[in-house]
Amino acid sequence: MDPSPSRPRARMASGHYEEVRGRLKTLNIATMVVAIGPVGAMLVAIDARAWWEAAVLSLGVAAGLVAVVCWTPTGFSRVVLPCTIVAAAVWVAGALAVGGFTAFYGISVVGSVYAPKLPRHRALAAAALIVFIPLVGAMRLVVAREDVPDDLVSYVLIPAGVAAVSTAGMFAGQWYYDLVEELAESRERQAELAVVRERVRFAGDLHDIQGHTLHVVKLKAALARKLVRADPGRAEEELGEIHALVGETIARTKELAYAQRRLNLSAELENAKNLFEAAGIRVRVDREAGAGGGADELLGQVLRETTTNILRHAQAGRVRITLTKEGITIVNDGAQEAPLPELRGLANLRERIADAGGELTVEQKGGSFLTAAAFPHGRTGAGEGR
Repeated sequence: MDPSPSRPRARMASGHYEEVRGRLKTLNIATMVVAIGPVGAMLVAIDARAWWEAAVLSLGVAAGLVAVVCWTPTGFSRVVLPCTIVAAAVWVAGALAVGGFTAFYGISVVGSVYAPKLPRHRALAAAALIVFIPLVGAMRLVVAREDVPDDLVSYVLIPAGVAAVSTAGMFAGQWYYDLVEELAESRERQAELAVVRERVRFAGDLHDIQGHTLHVVKLKAALARKLVRADPGRAEEELGEIHALVGETIARTKELAYAQRRLNLSAELENAKNLFEAAGIRVRVDREAGAGGGADELLGQVLRETTTNILRHAQAGRVRITLTKEGITIVNDGAQEAPLPELRGLANLRERIADAGGELTVEQKGGSFLTAAAFPHGRTGAGEGR
């Protein structure tokens, strides 16, 4: 079972984006077809003087339309190369044989649409397109040698200008789609990161519940083992508490899986006191202010994790717990004279407390170990840490 609600949200966000991208693609293709089709038909009608000339010129327009219809925001269609070859051939035939100055229309459409989509050398491809079209038109001047000034304008300058303007416009459009793709990828990464954070939080809560319980069960089981002959009644009582504790842990684990668990700081204080006393550790609780506000759950988790660490790592004889308006402080003796151990549970809590506007302090000095969680600016923002 995935405990995180972020996973379905991530899938929904991704599916919504795919739907939006599909609608943008459809709108973009429809817009280009509506613009390119009628213009191409008009140019063929104006330039063709015979049916076969109209057929040749129409091939260029058709190649441009097919390339546009197969356009995608990312990647290339298989029709790109055939359409490019057909459109280029139509321009060459139109300029050198047919005498149709509008034959450049197809290659200008295909080239300008797909040059910005190349993974590399986009500028080079655009430059090659803008050079190829007027170069073929210039060959017309050599072949015809009649009305050179008019041919210069019709076959060189106008085609070159149209190719340059359309290519620049398509580059701007492709930049827009690249930006949309980057934003989409960023959102997907954020959704995946949210899933990871939620899983880390879930793992930390699961560690708080089951890790704490297992250490308490181990302690009580050892105590029951010592008492099984000396005091069978007390041993039976300890075993009953173990049974109840395991049942409570199962219930809390189920609540955690459904995001229903809420720690009670007062109950955690009483539980920690009972555990320390059962372990033969003298405990003092100073409650200078009543607990309340959104920070209670985090403070309860700090107390639970610290209690587990003391029972597990320290040879404590005394523990002092102080609860104030700002937070909680737990100090114990019996800390080993060694480098500060790695306490992963507290490390996870430090991040969550920091997100809630608080600070977690862990210090080891002179045989004492201090754990303190404080919210200097009050607890109103601490509820956001969950």
